[in-house]
Amino acid sequence: MPDKHLSSQFDVDLNGLCSKLLEMGGLVEQQISNAMRAFADMDIQICNQVIANEKLVNDYEIQIDLACTEFIARRQPTARDLRLVMAISKAITNLERAGDEAERVARRTKRLIEANHQSDINVAEIKLSGQMAVSLLRRSLDSFARLDTKSAVAVVQEDRQIDEEFRAFVRKLISYMMEDPKTITAGLDMLSIAKAIERIGDHAKNIAEFVIYIAKGADVRHASHEDLVREASKSD
Repeated sequence: MPDKHLSSQFDVDLNGLCSKLLEMGGLVEQQISNAMRAFADMDIQICNQVIANEKLVNDYEIQIDLACTEFIARRQPTARDLRLVMAISKAITNLERAGDEAERVARRTKRLIEANHQSDINVAEIKLSGQMAVSLLRRSLDSFARLDTKSAVAVVQEDRQIDEEFRAFVRKLISYMMEDPKTITAGLDMLSIAKAIERIGDHAKNIAEFVIYIAKGADVRHASHEDLVREASKSD
């Protein structure tokens, strides 16, 4: 959270932005958890709930983005405070897109249920990567709240594990579809679900990278892993 300022209202407004970001993050985290539960249980009611709640995620993005713009206009933040507001604006975009991916999982799962295409394909990698994505998003938001660069680096590193699970599932899925063409329709929906989870991991990683930007003033979005660790380890 931000440091104390001479203007108490400045602190109130800035803390309000941070709180709204975390509220939105909690909603998106719940959306992802519900989408994965819908997939695991093949529960169409949960699918519908996730799809309906996507509008709430979109509303949060619009409200927080407007609040960020108004804060900059009224308070004219500088240095680390300005970086924080800019990072919040970027982070909510990543949260909204992660919410979109949760909705995608729900819609694809719903289609599998309605078409009765719940095949015998082993989806262990999808379930595992979904659990990892929820954990990664939760930890990225926690590192954002505490501006903890060490935990942010850990999130970036662990996103690679989700990528590995995605690649392993794709290889297995190709084998299934080659051996039994009847699995192709269901397989393509599952591929879309797996890709959505992989993208959620990417959005969690992006949020973690913003923590380093706020705390250290370094843009590490396209930096090598070594450069990212070095920037995060620099003393203030």
